[in-house]
Amino acid sequence: MTPEDLDYIGLLVKDRSGLVLGRDKAYLVESRLAAVARSRQLDGLAGLVAALRTRRDGGLLTDVVEALTTHETSFFRDLKPFDAFRDSILPRIIENRRQRKCLRIWCAACSSGQEPYSLAILLTEMSATLTGWRVEIIGTDISALVLDRARRGVYSQFEVQRGMPPGLLAKYFRRVGAEWEVVDKVRSAVTFKQLNLLSEISSIGSVDAVFCRNVLIYFDAPTRERVIAGIEGVLEPDGVLFLGGAESTVGIHTSLKSVPWVRGAYARAGHFDACAATGPALVATF
Repeated sequence: MTPEDLDYIGLLVKDRSGLVLGRDKAYLVESRLAAVARSRQLDGLAGLVAALRTRRDGGLLTDVVEALTTHETSFFRDLKPFDAFRDSILPRIIENRRQRKCLRIWCAACSSGQEPYSLAILLTEMSATLTGWRVEIIGTDISALVLDRARRGVYSQFEVQRGMPPGLLAKYFRRVGAEWEVVDKVRSAVTFKQLNLLSEISSIGSVDAVFCRNVLIYFDAPTRERVIAGIEGVLEPDGVLFLGGAESTVGIHTSLKSVPWVRGAYARAGHFDACAATGPALVATF
């Protein structure tokens, strides 16, 4: 693939998904798109690029974006954000929602569903506290393929071993041959929806918490600003945004500031910024 072809694909993919592909990603692009070219019966990468340039084929571009998007995820990934959400953030949100008894959580770029299912398990474990509440967890991704996997809720032994405590595995999964299937109670707690973070955030509606972790690292600065602005637009005034460990709102024009006693959490001033001394210890127990 020529540098010019790589630049062209990079522009198409960035415009569609926000993903930035520099020339240093040439090997990744070529290896992943070779399979797309074969499945489309095109004449190698040159034929694929020619088809992108000459056809108005949205399906081909979708296949290209699907192939180049990273879908790395795991259950209870990094763990501490889930502990912090359960122990430090969620009790305050619940207290503020006592009258309407409604809780909405959005997992952006949820990939194959491990993060929203982790949250569904966490909230199911808190069912006594949430009796009579309407709890909604929405998982979204740009990729229809990974969302199909997420809706099925079936995972390999390797996937459930990555982060899922044995006790919760036995309680919330059933064995199906060599794989593990999420039980109906947990699967029905999550709604999956295809969504592009560059254009469709407002369709989510207002939410109390957003998990958009390890997503912004793939975007350039203007795209990060655009996505954060969209998230801020749907986040309740006392809502919380969780970002990945390598991400922050530094340099982004937003009212969401770091919660000093919860790493990776961001909220508007006055809601979670004065409790460093009273925040409970983060303990990895479920």
